[in-house]
Amino acid sequence: MHRPMFGRHKPVEFNPYGRRRSRRRFPRWLLLLIVGIVAGAGGVLLVQERYLPPRLSAQASARLAGSLEQAEADRARLTQEAADSARRLAVALEEKKSLAADLASARQAAQPLREDIAALVAALPPDPRDGEVAIRAARFRVEDGALAYDIVLSRERARGKALAGVMQFAIAGKPARGAETTLDLKPLPVSVGAYQVLRGSLPLPQGFDPRQATVTLLDRPDGKLLGKRVLNVK
Repeated sequence: MHRPMFGRHKPVEFNPYGRRRSRRRFPRWLLLLIVGIVAGAGGVLLVQERYLPPRLSAQASARLAGSLEQAEADRARLTQEAADSARRLAVALEEKKSLAADLASARQAAQPLREDIAALVAALPPDPRDGEVAIRAARFRVEDGALAYDIVLSRERARGKALAGVMQFAIAGKPARGAETTLDLKPLPVSVGAYQVLRGSLPLPQGFDPRQATVTLLDRPDGKLLGKRVLNVK
């Protein structure tokens, strides 16, 4: 019986690629994934620490949230106020439109009256002094210790623009005690177009009995004489 020279033969595993079977390794793709996650997290932390603003604390975050809520409340309040202002403006514009229509209607209705007054002024006697401003008529009377007056003025050369000036009164009369005297009353501003009707009253000293009024029209106090007339007080 033939025996092997060197003892028993062990079976030989056939490997056509000539490599030994290695132990089971950790998957490469999983390793790359873990490395990528770690690198990404590290990058985020690095950017956050170096380039981004510091993270807020819980207290700062609470304050920021409160500020945002307050800002939102202020925004809502201002929006409401703007809406209320817009409504008030719309109402005011509507009222202005209505007033403008009423004014136009009143002017239209007053036009015939103005024409009647102009006709009456034209029919009054002329001013004897024939100044730049004519004092066509005047009426004076004493009421409750004051001198009430109605004066009609006119300008023949009026060209649309009113003439501004002052009207002065010199009232001759007898006081409660003493001799007759003349009172110079406070000048009054006037504006005269083609015609002007002035009504008012001037205070008198207690017990003063006026007899005569001198009306003087000037372009300014102590200025150019525009018209003058002496009239009796009735």
